[in-house]
Amino acid sequence: MAAPEVHWFEELGIADVPRVGGKNASLGEMVRELASRGVRVPGGFATTADAYRSFVTANGIGPALRDRLEEHRAGRATLRETGAAVRELFLRGEFPEETARQIRRSYRELCERTGRPALSVAVRSSATAEDLPDASFAGQQETFLNVVGEEQLLAACRRCYASLFTDRAISYRELKHFDHLAVALSVGVQEMVRSDLGGSGVMFSIDTESGFPRVAVISAAWGLGETVVQGTVDPDRYLVFKPLLDVAEVPVVERTRGAKLHKLVHDDDAPGGAAATRLVPTTAAEREAWVLDDTDVLQLARWAVLVEDHYGRPMDLEWAQDGLTGELFLVQARPETVQAGRSGTRFTVHHLRERGRVLAVGAAVGDAVASGPACVVRTAADIESFRDGAVLVTEMTDPDWVPVMKRAAAIVTDHGGATSHAAIVSRELGLPAVVGTGDASRTIPEGMELTVSCAEGDRGTVYEGTLAFDVEEVDLGQLPGTRTAVMVNVASPAAAFRWWRLPADGVGLARMEFVVNSIVQVHPMALVHPERVQDEADRRRIARLTAGFADGQEYFVQTLALGIAKLAAPYHPRPVVVRLSDFKTNEYAHLVGGSVFEEPEENPMLGFRGASRYYDPRYREGFALECRALRRVRERIGFDNVVVMVPFCRTVAEADRVLATMAEHGLERGRHGLKVYMMCEIPSNVILAEQFATRFDGFSIGSNDLTQLVLGVDRDAEALRALFDERDEAVTRMIGEAIRKAHAAGIPIGICGQGPSDHPDFAEFLVREGIDSISLNPDSFLRTVRRIAETEQRLAAEGGTGDGDGDGDEGTIGP
Repeated sequence: MAAPEVHWFEELGIADVPRVGGKNASLGEMVRELASRGVRVPGGFATTADAYRSFVTANGIGPALRDRLEEHRAGRATLRETGAAVRELFLRGEFPEETARQIRRSYRELCERTGRPALSVAVRSSATAEDLPDASFAGQQETFLNVVGEEQLLAACRRCYASLFTDRAISYRELKHFDHLAVALSVGVQEMVRSDLGGSGVMFSIDTESGFPRVAVISAAWGLGETVVQGTVDPDRYLVFKPLLDVAEVPVVERTRGAKLHKLVHDDDAPGGAAATRLVPTTAAEREAWVLDDTDVLQLARWAVLVEDHYGRPMDLEWAQDGLTGELFLVQARPETVQAGRSGTRFTVHHLRERGRVLAVGAAVGDAVASGPACVVRTAADIESFRDGAVLVTEMTDPDWVPVMKRAAAIVTDHGGATSHAAIVSRELGLPAVVGTGDASRTIPEGMELTVSCAEGDRGTVYEGTLAFDVEEVDLGQLPGTRTAVMVNVASPAAAFRWWRLPADGVGLARMEFVVNSIVQVHPMALVHPERVQDEADRRRIARLTAGFADGQEYFVQTLALGIAKLAAPYHPRPVVVRLSDFKTNEYAHLVGGSVFEEPEENPMLGFRGASRYYDPRYREGFALECRALRRVRERIGFDNVVVMVPFCRTVAEADRVLATMAEHGLERGRHGLKVYMMCEIPSNVILAEQFATRFDGFSIGSNDLTQLVLGVDRDAEALRALFDERDEAVTRMIGEAIRKAHAAGIPIGICGQGPSDHPDFAEFLVREGIDSISLNPDSFLRTVRRIAETEQRLAAEGGTGDGDGDGDEGTIGP
C-alpha cells in the first residue's frame, strides 16, 4: 500500500514540521491540543513534503531547477527571470496518480464532514523550513481562497508548489543561507470561513515594535484577510493587556480605527483558484464602524494567551470571523521571530538630538533612526532606478521589492500597517520604516535628504534634512539596585512601550494634559457644550474626531481613558501616578474649540490653573469628564494601580473642595483602594504640609513651580533664566522641610520635576535628604540610577541612612 501523502489536521502535531511544514503542523497542534479549550480552527487536511518531492521527481524538475538557480547566482539571469522560469516548471507539471487520488479523496471526505458537496476551501502553502524559531517565511508563498471542486483544488496545489519559488522566497532563502533544494512544501486545505461577509486579520501575542510582551496586538479589516497580511488596507487596531484578561471587565488599552477603504470578497462569477476573489470598495458605514466589538477582541486575546502559553513563545496568528454565524476562528499560527530573538536586558536606544520640518507621519516599524536621500519609486517596473543607501519612498511593497529593500537605509510607504509586507521585511532586515503615511510618495521630492525616525514611540516621522542622533547601547544587567524608589515620568501614549524594559518602580508623573493634547485634541468644555463653538473649522474637526462615538463626551472619556491605560500598562502592578490636568488658560485656549471657553490672563502661570479649575463653574463639567475617564481606567479597564494627583492646590480649603468634587464624580479617596496625592509645588504646601498630609496619601514635589515661586522667577522668562535653579539654597531648604514633614506625618514623598533628570548632583542631594522616590525622564534614567546607587553606598559607608533632618544643610548644593 502506498504511504499516505495526505493527513488530517487532527493527526498532526508540532513534531510534524519536517513532513507538513510549520504552518500545517501548527494547525494540527491547535486542533489536537487546544480545541478542547475553546480555540476554534477550521477543519482540513495537509499534503506532505513527500508529495511535493514526488511531484518534483515525476516531472523531472530537479535538474532544470538547479540550472536556473546556478544561472542566477552566476549573474546570467535576474531574480525576476529566474523566479518566473522556475515557477513555470511547476505550473506545467502533473500530479502523480496516487498523489492526485489521495487529494481528491480527502476533499470529498471534507465535503461530507461539513455536509456541503461543493465546499469552498482555502488552499495555503506551508514550507518545511517555514515558521521555524529563527526564520519566518510568512507571506512568501501563496494562498488561494474560495477554491471549489477537485480540479480547481489540484490547480491551486500546483500554484502553491510554484510559489515556493516566488522572487521574495528565493531572495529570503539566499539571505538566510537556506538550501533551496532542501526546502519542500506542504499544502494545507481548510474549510473556508465566510469572512468575506465578516472580517479577518492578524494578531500578535507581543508588541512587535517594542517587544513589550504583555499585550496582544490585533489588526482587523472587513472581508478576507489577505488585505491585512499583504498590507494593502489600513486596518483597525486593538491592544489588549493580557494579565488583566480574567480580572478586569475590558482590559483594552488602545483602539485605533483604520480607513479600511476596500475589502477582498468571493467572486462568484469566477470560482476557483486565484480568480475566485475580487477587491471591492467598502461602504461609508463599514469605514466608520469597528470590525470587532469588545467581546470579539477579548476572545481573540484569550486565544492568543492560550496559544502562546502552549508553545512557550510569542506567536503570530491569523484569524477570521464568519459573517453568517459571527463565530471566530484561528486560521494560522507561527512563532514571532523578530522580538523573540532579542535580549530582554541588552538593547539599543536611538535619540534624536534635533528636529526638522515634518514631511510625513505613519506607523513606526522598529526603533531606529536613519538618514539618506529620498528615492521615490512608485512601481515595481522602476525598481532598477533605486540607489544604494537611499530612503526608499513608495506606495507599498510586495515580494518583488525585497532585493531593493535590502539596499535601503530606511523605508517609507503610503499604505499598510504593522502587518504589511513592508513592515514584516523591514523588521527582518533591521531597517527603520514608516508605513501608512497616506501620501509620502507624492509629497516627498526625489533626492531630498531625509531622516526617518522610529525612535519616538509607535508614531514614525519623516523629517527634512540629515538630523543628528545618538545611539546608546544599554545593558540592564549592569544596573545597580537602589533603596530609593526610582520611577519614570511619562507623557505620550504613542511612546508608552518604548521604555518598558527599564527596571522602574512605577510612574511618578503621567501628565494628563499631555494625553489630552496629543490624542484627544479637543477642549473638554467644547464637547460638553458644542453649541457654543462658533468657529466652523473647529466644528468640522470636532465632528471628524468624534465620529463613531455616542457623543462628544464619550469621545473624551474613552480616548483619555485608553491613553492613560496605555501609559499604565508597562508598569502594572507598580504605582502609576496620573496628575489631573494642569493646562494654563492660554494652553487650554489652543485646544480645538477652546478659545471660546478661556479668558485671556496677564500671567497664566499664576492664574486659573490646577485645582482651582476643578470645582469652578467655568470648568466643573470638563473636570467631570476627567474623573469619568479615570474611573474607567481603574474600574473597567482594570488598572487599579493608578494613583490620582492634584496639582497646584493653593490652600487647605481648596484641597477639601477638590476632594469633595472628585467624590461627587465617583473618585472617592479610599474607595476601591484609590489613593490621592498632591503636588507639593507651592510654598503654602510646604508651610502647611502637616494639614495637607491629613487629606492626601502622598506628596510629589514639583521642583519647577516650587523654584519659580520660592525665588520669584518666571520659569519662562528668558532674561531671568540664569536665576532659575532648583539647586538654590532657598529651594533646597524648602524641599528638605517638605520631606521632613511628610515623613513625620507618615506619608511618602517623592519628586517628579525636571531637576533630578537634568542635574545628577540634585538627585544626590535628594537621596541625602531621604526622599522616598525620584521620578526621572526615561532617557536620563540609566545614568541617574547609577548616581543614586553611588550616593546610597557612600552614605552607608559613612554610617548615614539617607534620612536628613530636613534643614537642607547636609545637602546644600550649587550650580
